[in-house]
Amino acid sequence: MKRPINKLLLASAVLGSLFISKANAQTTPRTGIKGGLNASTLYLNNVDDRNERIGFHVGVFTQIPVGEFFAVQPELQYTTKGVSARYNLLGYEGKNTFKLNYVELPVLATFKLGNSVDLQAGPYVSYLANAKVATDGDLGSGLRDISRENFNAFDYGVAGGLNIYFGSAFLGLRYGQGLQPVANDGGARFLLGKAKNAVGQISLGFSLR
Repeated sequence: MKRPINKLLLASAVLGSLFISKANAQTTPRTGIKGGLNASTLYLNNVDDRNERIGFHVGVFTQIPVGEFFAVQPELQYTTKGVSARYNLLGYEGKNTFKLNYVELPVLATFKLGNSVDLQAGPYVSYLANAKVATDGDLGSGLRDISRENFNAFDYGVAGGLNIYFGSAFLGLRYGQGLQPVANDGGARFLLGKAKNAVGQISLGFSLR
C-alpha cells in the first residue's frame, strides 16, 4: 500500500518542481538588443503625394517581471522618423524630405501569452537628436534656413505591438503615434503645420539573459 503512495508523492514532487521551474522561467528578466526597419510618415495638408520615409531603429531593452503574465519593458533606442512628400502650396511646387532622428524611451506594459508571445502597449518620450530637410522644387532656397531649432526638441506619444519569441530571439511588430506636433516655428511650421509623427517598426532582437 505504501509503494503506490510513495510513487504518487514522488510524481507530485516532480510535477511540482517542473511547475516551479516553469513559473521561474516565465518571471525571469529579459535584457537584450534589438534593431530593424522603420516606415514613418507625417500627416500633411496641401501635398499631392506622400511617401513613407524608410529608415531604421536600434536599441536595448529590459523586461522587468511583475508577475507570471505581466511585465514592464523600458527601452532606449535611436530611431529615424519623417516623411517625403510633394507639395503644391500657393503656387509653389516641389518635393521635400523631412529627416528627423530621435533618441527614444518607450515604457511598455507587457502581457505575456506564455513564453512565446508578448502583447505590448504604453507611452514613449523622445529627444530630437538631429533634423534635416532635403528639397527639390520652388521652395528650395527658402528651406536652407530650416534647422533643428525649428522643430520641437521633445516628442511624446503611444506605441503598441507584439513580440514573437523563438528561444532567445524574437520578431517584433510595433506602431507608434506621436501626440505633439513636430514643428514649432519658421519654415518647418509653415510646411508641416500641426503634423505629428507616425511610425511602423519591424524588429529582430535577442535576449542576452
